[in-house]
Amino acid sequence: MTERRTTTDELVVPYPDGSGGQGRIVAQVTRPETGPVPAVVLLWPALGVSASYYAPLAEELARQGYATVATDLRGQGRSRPRCGRGTRHGYQDFAAQDWPRLVRAARELFAPDTPVHLLGHSIGGQVSLLYVARPEADVDGLMLVASGTVHHRRFPGLRRAGVLLGTQLAAFLSVVLGYYPGHRLGFGGRQSGAVMRDWARIGRTGRFEPAGADMDYEAAFAKVRLPVLAVSVAADTLAPPTAVDALCDRLGDCAVERVHHTPADPSLRGHTRWARDATGMAPHLTTWLRQVSGHLDPGQP
Repeated sequence: MTERRTTTDELVVPYPDGSGGQGRIVAQVTRPETGPVPAVVLLWPALGVSASYYAPLAEELARQGYATVATDLRGQGRSRPRCGRGTRHGYQDFAAQDWPRLVRAARELFAPDTPVHLLGHSIGGQVSLLYVARPEADVDGLMLVASGTVHHRRFPGLRRAGVLLGTQLAAFLSVVLGYYPGHRLGFGGRQSGAVMRDWARIGRTGRFEPAGADMDYEAAFAKVRLPVLAVSVAADTLAPPTAVDALCDRLGDCAVERVHHTPADPSLRGHTRWARDATGMAPHLTTWLRQVSGHLDPGQP
Protein backbone atom coordinates (compact mmCIF):
# COMPACT_ATOMS: atom_id res chain seq x y z
CA MET A 1 0.00 0.00 0.00
CA THR A 2 1.25 3.49 -0.83
CA GLU A 3 0.78 5.93 2.04
CA ARG A 4 -0.32 9.42 1.11
CA ARG A 5 0.36 12.90 2.39
CA THR A 6 -2.61 14.27 4.32
CA THR A 7 -4.29 17.60 4.92
CA THR A 8 -6.68 18.81 7.66
CA ASP A 9 -9.27 21.58 7.33
CA GLU A 10 -12.06 22.93 9.50
CA LEU A 11 -15.75 22.50 8.68
CA VAL A 12 -18.23 24.82 10.42
CA VAL A 13 -21.95 24.04 10.29
CA PRO A 14 -24.28 26.71 11.79
CA TYR A 15 -27.56 25.94 13.52
CA PRO A 16 -30.22 27.93 15.43
CA ASP A 17 -29.45 27.43 19.13
CA GLY A 18 -33.11 27.53 20.26
CA SER A 19 -32.82 30.85 22.09
CA GLY A 20 -32.82 33.12 19.07
CA GLY A 21 -29.07 32.92 18.63
CA GLN A 22 -26.80 31.09 16.23
CA GLY A 23 -24.79 28.07 17.22
CA ARG A 24 -22.08 26.25 15.33
CA ILE A 25 -20.87 22.69 15.11
CA VAL A 26 -17.20 22.39 14.22
CA ALA A 27 -15.52 19.41 12.61
CA GLN A 28 -11.99 18.54 11.53
CA VAL A 29 -11.77 17.19 7.98
CA THR A 30 -8.70 15.01 7.41
CA ARG A 31 -8.14 13.58 3.95
CA PRO A 32 -5.45 12.53 1.50
CA GLU A 33 -3.72 15.50 -0.07
CA THR A 34 -4.26 14.08 -3.55
CA GLY A 35 -6.22 11.36 -5.26
CA PRO A 36 -9.80 10.12 -5.07
CA VAL A 37 -11.45 9.34 -1.74
CA PRO A 38 -13.23 5.95 -1.79
CA ALA A 39 -15.17 6.55 1.43
CA VAL A 40 -15.78 9.16 4.14
CA VAL A 41 -15.87 8.37 7.85
CA LEU A 42 -18.06 10.77 9.86
CA LEU A 43 -16.79 10.38 13.42
CA TRP A 44 -18.86 11.26 16.49
CA PRO A 45 -17.02 11.35 19.84
CA ALA A 46 -17.75 10.21 23.35
CA LEU A 47 -19.06 12.61 26.00
CA GLY A 48 -16.49 15.22 26.93
CA VAL A 49 -14.03 14.11 24.24
CA SER A 50 -13.06 16.64 21.57
CA ALA A 51 -12.72 15.81 17.90
CA SER A 52 -9.01 16.65 18.04
CA TYR A 53 -8.44 13.65 20.32
CA TYR A 54 -9.08 11.36 17.35
CA ALA A 55 -6.49 13.11 15.14
CA PRO A 56 -4.02 10.17 15.16
CA LEU A 57 -6.73 7.82 13.89
CA ALA A 58 -7.93 10.32 11.29
CA GLU A 59 -4.35 10.81 10.07
CA GLU A 60 -3.84 7.06 9.78
CA LEU A 61 -7.04 6.62 7.80
CA ALA A 62 -6.07 9.49 5.49
CA ARG A 63 -2.65 7.94 4.89
CA GLN A 64 -4.53 4.89 3.70
CA GLY A 65 -6.71 6.94 1.37
CA TYR A 66 -9.85 7.60 3.41
CA ALA A 67 -11.32 10.90 4.61
CA THR A 68 -12.50 11.50 8.16
CA VAL A 69 -14.86 14.23 9.38
CA ALA A 70 -14.40 14.27 13.17
CA THR A 71 -17.11 16.37 14.76
CA ASP A 72 -17.32 18.10 18.13
CA LEU A 73 -20.68 17.35 19.72
CA ARG A 74 -22.99 20.31 20.23
CA GLY A 75 -21.60 22.39 23.10
CA GLN A 76 -18.30 20.47 23.21
CA GLY A 77 -14.79 21.23 22.01
CA ARG A 78 -14.88 24.06 19.48
CA SER A 79 -18.64 23.85 18.93
CA ARG A 80 -20.66 26.73 20.38
CA PRO A 81 -22.40 27.74 22.53
CA ARG A 82 -20.90 25.79 25.40
CA CYS A 83 -23.23 23.74 27.58
CA GLY A 84 -24.63 25.46 30.66
CA ARG A 85 -27.79 26.04 32.66
CA GLY A 86 -29.62 27.40 29.64
CA THR A 87 -28.79 24.41 27.45
CA ARG A 88 -31.79 22.28 26.53
CA HIS A 89 -30.68 19.87 23.80
CA GLY A 90 -30.82 16.10 24.22
CA TYR A 91 -30.49 12.90 22.20
CA GLN A 92 -33.46 13.88 20.01
CA ASP A 93 -31.77 17.12 18.90
CA PHE A 94 -28.56 15.23 18.16
CA ALA A 95 -30.30 12.57 16.06
CA ALA A 96 -32.90 14.69 14.27
CA GLN A 97 -30.89 17.90 13.77
CA ASP A 98 -27.13 17.64 14.23
CA TRP A 99 -26.47 14.26 12.62
CA PRO A 100 -28.46 15.12 9.44
CA ARG A 101 -26.74 18.52 9.15
CA LEU A 102 -23.28 17.01 9.35
CA VAL A 103 -24.12 14.17 6.97
CA ARG A 104 -25.28 16.71 4.39
CA ALA A 105 -22.21 18.87 4.95
CA ALA A 106 -19.88 15.89 4.66
CA ARG A 107 -21.49 14.75 1.42
CA GLU A 108 -21.11 18.23 -0.09
CA LEU A 109 -17.33 18.09 0.43
CA PHE A 110 -16.82 15.03 -1.75
CA ALA A 111 -17.98 13.52 -5.02
CA PRO A 112 -21.73 12.78 -5.01
CA ASP A 113 -21.29 9.00 -5.14
CA THR A 114 -18.74 8.81 -2.30
CA PRO A 115 -20.00 6.49 0.47
CA VAL A 116 -20.38 8.06 3.92
CA HIS A 117 -20.11 5.84 6.98
CA LEU A 118 -20.77 6.85 10.57
CA LEU A 119 -18.24 6.00 13.27
CA GLY A 120 -19.72 6.44 16.73
CA HIS A 121 -17.71 6.23 19.95
CA SER A 122 -19.72 5.73 23.16
CA ILE A 123 -22.64 8.21 23.08
CA GLY A 124 -21.66 8.94 19.49
CA GLY A 125 -22.63 5.36 18.66
CA GLN A 126 -25.85 5.48 20.68
CA VAL A 127 -27.07 8.59 18.87
CA SER A 128 -25.89 7.19 15.52
CA LEU A 129 -28.20 4.26 16.19
CA LEU A 130 -31.10 6.68 16.62
CA TYR A 131 -30.15 8.55 13.45
CA VAL A 132 -29.97 5.47 11.20
CA ALA A 133 -33.45 4.51 12.42
CA ARG A 134 -34.86 7.80 11.12
CA PRO A 135 -36.56 7.89 7.70
CA GLU A 136 -34.25 10.65 6.44
CA ALA A 137 -31.05 8.79 7.34
CA ASP A 138 -28.58 9.00 4.48
CA VAL A 139 -25.46 6.96 5.23
CA ASP A 140 -23.99 3.81 3.76
CA GLY A 141 -22.81 2.05 6.91
CA LEU A 142 -22.31 2.26 10.65
CA MET A 143 -19.22 1.64 12.75
CA LEU A 144 -19.49 1.38 16.53
CA VAL A 145 -16.23 1.54 18.46
CA ALA A 146 -16.27 1.25 22.27
CA SER A 147 -19.97 1.98 22.06
CA GLY A 148 -22.60 -0.04 23.88
CA THR A 149 -25.85 0.33 25.71
CA VAL A 150 -25.59 1.84 29.17
CA HIS A 151 -28.43 -0.37 30.43
CA HIS A 152 -27.20 -1.59 33.80
CA ARG A 153 -28.47 -5.12 33.28
CA ARG A 154 -26.05 -5.65 30.39
CA PHE A 155 -23.00 -5.11 32.57
CA PRO A 156 -21.27 -7.98 34.38
CA GLY A 157 -21.37 -8.66 38.11
CA LEU A 158 -21.16 -5.81 40.55
CA ARG A 159 -20.73 -3.31 37.72
CA ARG A 160 -24.52 -3.40 37.29
CA ALA A 161 -25.15 -1.58 40.53
CA GLY A 162 -22.41 0.94 39.84
CA VAL A 163 -23.74 1.76 36.38
CA LEU A 164 -27.29 2.16 37.65
CA LEU A 165 -26.18 4.39 40.51
CA GLY A 166 -23.86 6.47 38.33
CA THR A 167 -26.36 7.11 35.54
CA GLN A 168 -29.16 8.05 37.93
CA LEU A 169 -26.90 10.30 39.98
CA ALA A 170 -25.92 12.13 36.79
CA ALA A 171 -29.61 12.67 35.99
CA PHE A 172 -30.31 13.89 39.54
CA LEU A 173 -27.47 16.40 39.44
CA SER A 174 -28.61 17.68 36.05
CA VAL A 175 -32.07 18.38 37.47
CA VAL A 176 -30.80 20.09 40.62
CA LEU A 177 -28.09 22.17 38.93
CA GLY A 178 -29.69 22.70 35.53
CA TYR A 179 -26.71 21.12 33.77
CA TYR A 180 -24.26 18.29 34.34
CA PRO A 181 -20.90 19.41 35.84
CA GLY A 182 -18.82 16.57 34.45
CA HIS A 183 -15.79 18.85 34.16
CA ARG A 184 -15.76 18.99 37.97
CA LEU A 185 -16.61 15.33 38.54
CA GLY A 186 -14.01 13.89 36.18
CA PHE A 187 -16.45 12.20 33.80
CA GLY A 188 -18.19 13.33 30.64
CA GLY A 189 -17.38 17.02 30.66
CA ARG A 190 -19.87 19.86 31.04
CA GLN A 191 -23.12 18.63 29.50
CA SER A 192 -26.71 19.59 28.85
CA GLY A 193 -28.92 18.19 31.59
CA ALA A 194 -31.30 16.80 28.96
CA VAL A 195 -28.51 14.71 27.45
CA MET A 196 -27.70 13.17 30.82
CA ARG A 197 -31.35 12.46 31.59
CA ASP A 198 -31.75 10.68 28.24
CA TRP A 199 -28.56 8.75 29.01
CA ALA A 200 -29.84 7.84 32.47
CA ARG A 201 -33.16 6.63 31.04
CA ILE A 202 -31.28 4.11 28.90
CA GLY A 203 -29.28 3.09 31.97
CA ARG A 204 -32.45 2.49 33.96
CA THR A 205 -34.77 0.94 31.37
CA GLY A 206 -32.60 -0.14 28.45
CA ARG A 207 -34.95 1.63 26.06
CA PHE A 208 -34.04 4.38 23.61
CA GLU A 209 -36.84 6.85 24.28
CA PRO A 210 -35.32 10.36 24.28
CA ALA A 211 -37.36 13.26 25.60
CA GLY A 212 -39.26 15.03 22.83
CA ALA A 213 -38.93 12.11 20.39
CA ASP A 214 -40.92 12.57 17.19
CA MET A 215 -41.00 8.85 16.40
CA ASP A 216 -40.88 5.42 18.02
CA TYR A 217 -37.18 4.60 17.77
CA GLU A 218 -37.57 1.19 19.38
CA ALA A 219 -39.97 0.10 16.64
CA ALA A 220 -37.87 1.69 13.90
CA PHE A 221 -34.67 -0.19 14.77
CA ALA A 222 -36.12 -3.34 13.19
CA LYS A 223 -36.41 -1.56 9.83
CA VAL A 224 -32.74 -0.56 9.58
CA ARG A 225 -30.80 -2.29 6.80
CA LEU A 226 -27.15 -1.29 6.91
CA PRO A 227 -23.77 -2.99 7.18
CA VAL A 228 -22.47 -2.58 10.73
CA LEU A 229 -19.03 -2.99 12.27
CA ALA A 230 -18.95 -3.17 16.07
CA VAL A 231 -15.60 -3.09 17.86
CA SER A 232 -15.25 -3.69 21.58
CA VAL A 233 -11.95 -2.79 23.24
CA ALA A 234 -9.96 -4.61 25.89
CA ALA A 235 -10.21 -3.21 29.45
CA ASP A 236 -13.22 -1.04 28.55
CA THR A 237 -15.35 -0.92 31.69
CA LEU A 238 -17.82 1.60 30.19
CA ALA A 239 -18.62 -0.43 27.07
CA PRO A 240 -17.74 -4.07 27.82
CA PRO A 241 -18.47 -6.72 25.17
CA THR A 242 -21.85 -7.53 26.75
CA ALA A 243 -22.96 -3.89 26.40
CA VAL A 244 -21.65 -3.66 22.82
CA ASP A 245 -23.52 -6.85 21.92
CA ALA A 246 -26.70 -5.45 23.45
CA LEU A 247 -26.45 -2.33 21.29
CA CYS A 248 -25.95 -4.50 18.20
CA ASP A 249 -29.01 -6.55 19.17
CA ARG A 250 -31.11 -3.46 18.38
CA LEU A 251 -30.14 -3.95 14.73
CA GLY A 252 -30.99 -7.62 14.46
CA ASP A 253 -31.69 -7.52 10.71
CA CYS A 254 -28.43 -5.77 9.84
CA ALA A 255 -25.26 -7.50 8.73
CA VAL A 256 -23.16 -6.99 11.86
CA GLU A 257 -19.47 -7.82 12.02
CA ARG A 258 -18.15 -8.06 15.60
CA VAL A 259 -14.51 -7.50 16.44
CA HIS A 260 -12.70 -7.32 19.77
CA HIS A 261 -9.59 -5.17 19.76
CA THR A 262 -6.72 -5.54 22.20
CA PRO A 263 -4.06 -2.84 21.72
CA ALA A 264 -0.53 -4.25 21.94
CA ASP A 265 0.41 -1.42 24.31
CA PRO A 266 -1.54 -1.94 27.58
CA SER A 267 -1.59 1.83 28.17
CA LEU A 268 -3.77 2.24 25.06
CA ARG A 269 -6.51 -0.11 26.24
CA GLY A 270 -9.78 1.15 27.67
CA HIS A 271 -12.78 3.27 26.75
CA THR A 272 -10.95 6.26 25.26
CA ARG A 273 -7.24 5.44 24.98
CA TRP A 274 -7.87 3.16 21.99
CA ALA A 275 -8.21 6.28 19.82
CA ARG A 276 -4.45 6.79 20.20
CA ASP A 277 -3.79 3.24 18.96
CA ALA A 278 -4.22 4.39 15.38
CA THR A 279 -2.11 1.75 13.67
CA GLY A 280 -3.85 -0.99 15.65
CA MET A 281 -7.44 0.18 15.22
CA ALA A 282 -7.29 1.43 11.61
CA PRO A 283 -6.93 -2.05 10.01
CA HIS A 284 -10.27 -3.15 11.51
CA LEU A 285 -11.94 -0.11 9.96
CA THR A 286 -10.25 -0.16 6.56
CA THR A 287 -10.75 -3.91 6.09
CA TRP A 288 -14.47 -3.47 6.74
CA LEU A 289 -14.69 -0.38 4.52
CA ARG A 290 -13.16 -2.30 1.64
CA GLN A 291 -15.56 -5.19 2.17
CA VAL A 292 -18.74 -3.12 2.26
CA SER A 293 -17.73 -0.73 -0.50
CA GLY A 294 -16.43 -3.42 -2.84
CA HIS A 295 -13.41 -1.35 -3.83
CA LEU A 296 -9.71 -2.01 -3.94
CA ASP A 297 -7.28 -0.77 -1.33
CA PRO A 298 -6.98 3.00 -1.98
CA GLY A 299 -3.20 2.59 -2.25
CA GLN A 300 -3.50 0.15 -5.14
CA PRO A 301 -3.62 1.26 -8.77
